[in-house]
Amino acid sequence: MSLDRLQQLLEKANSLPLTPGVYIMKDAAGKVIYVGKSRKLKNRVSQYFQNSEKNAKTARMVDRVHAFDYILCETEIEALSLENTLIKQYTPKYNIRLKDAKSYPYIKITGEQYPRLVMTRKREADKGKYFGPYSGTSTVYAVIGSLQKALQLPNCKRKFPEQIGKERPCLYYQIKQCCGVCTGKVSPEEYADKIHTAAEILRGNTASEKRRLTEQMYALAEQERYEAAAACRDTIAALDRLSQKQSVVGAPDDDYDVFGVYDDGVLSALSVFFVRSGVCTDKQDYLFDKENITDTESLVSFICDLYRGRSDIPKLILISFSPDEDTRATAAEFLGKLSGRKVEIRTPERGTLRALCETVTANAREVAEKSATHQSKQEGVLLRLAHLLELESYPARIEAYDISNLGKEHLTAGMIVTKDANFAKRDYRTFKIKSVEGTDDYASMREALSRRFAHLADDQGSFSEYPDLILLDGGKGHVGVVRELAREMGIDIPIFGMVKDDFHKTRALCTDQEEISIAKETAVFQFVYGIQEEVHRYTVGSMKKAKGKSLVTSSLTQIQGIGPAKAAALLKMPGGLQAVKRADKAQLMAIKGIGEKDADAIIAYFKEKR
Repeated sequence: MSLDRLQQLLEKANSLPLTPGVYIMKDAAGKVIYVGKSRKLKNRVSQYFQNSEKNAKTARMVDRVHAFDYILCETEIEALSLENTLIKQYTPKYNIRLKDAKSYPYIKITGEQYPRLVMTRKREADKGKYFGPYSGTSTVYAVIGSLQKALQLPNCKRKFPEQIGKERPCLYYQIKQCCGVCTGKVSPEEYADKIHTAAEILRGNTASEKRRLTEQMYALAEQERYEAAAACRDTIAALDRLSQKQSVVGAPDDDYDVFGVYDDGVLSALSVFFVRSGVCTDKQDYLFDKENITDTESLVSFICDLYRGRSDIPKLILISFSPDEDTRATAAEFLGKLSGRKVEIRTPERGTLRALCETVTANAREVAEKSATHQSKQEGVLLRLAHLLELESYPARIEAYDISNLGKEHLTAGMIVTKDANFAKRDYRTFKIKSVEGTDDYASMREALSRRFAHLADDQGSFSEYPDLILLDGGKGHVGVVRELAREMGIDIPIFGMVKDDFHKTRALCTDQEEISIAKETAVFQFVYGIQEEVHRYTVGSMKKAKGKSLVTSSLTQIQGIGPAKAAALLKMPGGLQAVKRADKAQLMAIKGIGEKDADAIIAYFKEKR
């Protein structure tokens, strides 16, 4: 950064008021590269442009700043909320940020008369209760399984109360792992008590729930309701066994979350352990990009953002780093408003809690170092691939294509993407081939790539990104067709084929003239083989999905008066075709385009099929 520009930015920063607000750093192209907040805008922003020492990441960010904007706020809480909103809006290069919360799973207690515990990735405005998010589906299913076993909750697909007494109890009832709602011996009140216990455990209130069950057990015994008292006793014993299987890190009444941060200037990661009733119930790790700024203010903002999507915020949050008191107080107030109770954010200095913070920090360090080792191996593979193919640039973004069809129908091209040798599934695309008659793979591949190349002129989105390398699932003929297309469209991207042997396994890469053996290049071979398998899996799956939709739609179009448009409208009913089969006349007529005559025809059609 030139001294003149630095001086101009400093003068502007010094003119800012000493009030809360958000600042927005921009590069020479006007792109937002960093968003921050401050209790005193003038003091915070001017620090960036003074000669005081900065860490390497902050210095790199400041060197790219050409201008900044700011927004004044009434309070620090308002500034914290606005900062989070702007980070999500602009996704600045130097900010740490959470991934889309939709990717994380929750445990849901459904809103039925006899509720169930299920895994879901969507939080909806319904009667259900949601807990989480959790670190992964394996954790969710493990928790659900443990609770079902401990509380003898049903895990079958029977509908209650409709199917009570309709069938014999299953094996789980015989081995006492299900309370047997289907027998009719479990009242709605008894079942609701079990669900209440499950909800309290999911909230982290295991110790208090055990106390409640103990009191209930003694009360029932005094009333000489010995069978119900024994059920309470068995539940308490099951909860004790459940606790013994978990990692105990504190006293039975301890509820807190522990954050540990590792940052060596290049690698950085944050780990969090969720401790409920003295046991670590789950943990999550967040790896940050080498460019992301991980100062204390950014980390506190990140933690606040994390809790926006969680239903359980403990009274105590332990962190391994020491933000200033203003930042700590603002975050505690913000989380207190989210949870509806006072929240304390503490940095332990000594004792068992400090040791726990150090353990979580060590976990964060391990996460960062494993990632660095993996990334180094992947970089080596891509460099070796670039050398073998004589590429002029490092193949950070690779796109692979395959064609799949079912006879002359459902011609489909699939595109998968790798970024830095990792599959980027959000960038996958499917092309339904429209202009090709018959099963001409060359023409199908040409159509798919022509449509893909047309999007390179887009201004935004992953389709506007130029691939560094294109791989086609096919031989020299496929490569020749697509290279000719690229020349016609004035596009200069390396294009190679992935050649299979007689057993449909990867044999080599090829141009339109020659093959390039990768048999002795183990790492490259495994990488290319993985790409070829993934693009084939994705393309065939997309084709089968299209075929399935077509078959369902065509089954509805056999009904008199139902064409493709009405069939598509019917299939939008929650539950799809099965819901259409079960629907009554009023439900069918509630669908746009379905009249009384259509509804009668649909009901008659499925009645005849039964």
